[in-house]
Amino acid sequence: MEIGGRLLSYAVTQLDATLVDVNEQNTQAVGFYLHQGFEVIARSALDSTNKPYPLLHMRLSQPLN
Repeated sequence: MEIGGRLLSYAVTQLDATLVDVNEQNTQAVGFYLHQGFEVIARSALDSTNKPYPLLHMRLSQPLN
């Protein structure tokens, strides 16, 4: 398992992290989370600082790969 997968596994199993916000323009990150079992549950046109960086709100929908 790659380092990103290990870190995510720790976050999910030890910290109960099942929600993430991902910059929609970061296609690698979106692909990573989709591959790990997350699904898009909502989209925001602005980031948390009200800048025009669309965010995808994702939730873990199946066990980690």
